[in-house]
Amino acid sequence: MSDKSDGYKVVSDNRQARYLYEILETYEAGIQLTGTEVKSIRAGKVNLQDGYALIRNGEAWLINAHISPYTASGQYFNHEPRRTRKLLLHRQEIRKLIGKVEQQGLTLVPLKMYFKRGRVKVSIALGKGKKLHDKREDLKKRQDKRDMERAMKNY
Repeated sequence: MSDKSDGYKVVSDNRQARYLYEILETYEAGIQLTGTEVKSIRAGKVNLQDGYALIRNGEAWLINAHISPYTASGQYFNHEPRRTRKLLLHRQEIRKLIGKVEQQGLTLVPLKMYFKRGRVKVSIALGKGKKLHDKREDLKKRQDKRDMERAMKNY
């Protein structure tokens, strides 16, 4: 059996988001795409680094995520790389997100884009921005953990 049998293949991971934001909750959302975008995603030409999600008029939108134009198609049939794309979420999930984003001042950040049973999915997270001292604290904890593991290995 190939690893496509389970149908889960990560295409793009936004590691910077975990550094910049404290992740509170994650949601899985479908995404509305054109054909050339899907082909480009299959080739791994995605960058979620500057992307974020918004909720407007009861709909979720992925903004500023870069999907490179598909090289094999002509210039007329290609897509705009940074266009706004609609996220497909259940209505109750959107209502829940509206409340948290507006009242608590949280941000919706894309964490990763992946294929699940042949469909493109985006993992979005409710994030709270970290301050500089929080980032330093996380780096210090990670370094301490590494040092302890090294000491235990040599012991």
